[in-house]
Amino acid sequence: MHAFFTDDDFQFAVENVLGSTWSRAADVGEVLATVDRIPNRDARAWVEQWSATAERVAGEARAAEAAGHLRSAAARWLRAAGYWSEASDKADSTDGATQLWESHRHAWDRFVDCTVAVGDVAVERLEIPWAGTTLPGYSFRRAADTAPRRTLVYTNGSDGSVVGAWSRGIAEALARGWNAMTYDGPGQNAALMRQGLTFRPDWENVLTPVIDALTERSDVDPGRIAVMGISQGGYWVPRAAAHEHRIAAAVADPGVVDVSTTMLQQLPHFLVRLLDDGKREQFDRDMAWALKLSPATRATMRWRMRPYGVTSPFDFFTAAREYALTDEQLAAITCPMLVTDPEHEQFWPGQSARQIAALTCPVTLLPFTADEGADGHCEPAAVGLRNERVFDWLDEHVPAPDR
Repeated sequence: MHAFFTDDDFQFAVENVLGSTWSRAADVGEVLATVDRIPNRDARAWVEQWSATAERVAGEARAAEAAGHLRSAAARWLRAAGYWSEASDKADSTDGATQLWESHRHAWDRFVDCTVAVGDVAVERLEIPWAGTTLPGYSFRRAADTAPRRTLVYTNGSDGSVVGAWSRGIAEALARGWNAMTYDGPGQNAALMRQGLTFRPDWENVLTPVIDALTERSDVDPGRIAVMGISQGGYWVPRAAAHEHRIAAAVADPGVVDVSTTMLQQLPHFLVRLLDDGKREQFDRDMAWALKLSPATRATMRWRMRPYGVTSPFDFFTAAREYALTDEQLAAITCPMLVTDPEHEQFWPGQSARQIAALTCPVTLLPFTADEGADGHCEPAAVGLRNERVFDWLDEHVPAPDR
């Protein structure tokens, strides 16, 4: 893979944006021109340049709307949403990240409204009853088709955007005759940014209300609901499927057994010992000294802790350890499962195989390789190939009634 940056985080982000061109959520020229203006490891330039590109594309979207070119407007709003999402991911303050996230969400909602106005796709904003409040979401179907259909439920990871949900699930589902929906669970997107809801490990208490709401809809076939989990969703979806048995098929991309390993592997042994011994004050004091030496790491920690609802590093690492699947939970899953296994998985290496080994349901391990350009976490630069293989499997395991 061509190296745009020596910084692994920057490189991974660029590959993700390039991958989203498959669903027209980015344009190659816009991406390459933006990347060319960003020095390596310069987070401020990253935020400024992606914001500048988003502003320019959004301006063109407004002009297209004013001229009545709604299809072009929709396409431009979708790209602007993705670019603003990239900017928000590396903003160095909570307020700045929130403002950029709001710009991303506004652009996404303009994409939704223009798409509806074009008339090809029907989109409905959802408020899903949950724990005394509601979770926001979106449902999608072909505009002229109100018959009950197979429905894909897309579950994002720890920091995925709605644009990612479109690129890696919704657009392909619609093209193949599925309905689709995505939702913001606690700690994700609007549930975090606007409602202050934070992560929880027991995702069965999130996904079950989502499926409850879906089964009440006349355009959903309740016997043909598939669930897809991306990134940390590769933990949440299997966790929920161990308890929620109305799922016809599930996808984990990749399989995640223990979320905390990607965080803990970055700690020196003496800090892990302090964590094991419950020495909160000493752990936080030593972490504070370490974070003073690296503003970039400090910003990353602040960003990673926010959806967990904590400000103490000790509390963050302790909370992350609760996000682990037992063999008993995995053995309780009854629906067919597809687990992706990308070469060079950088966050949870080897965990797809661990998940597969503990499953007793019908299961498929789906490898992706560097030779295909499909290696790395969630196959960032190979969204087309990934979608083809995943949806072929879904079509086989949740066939349409007329097949």
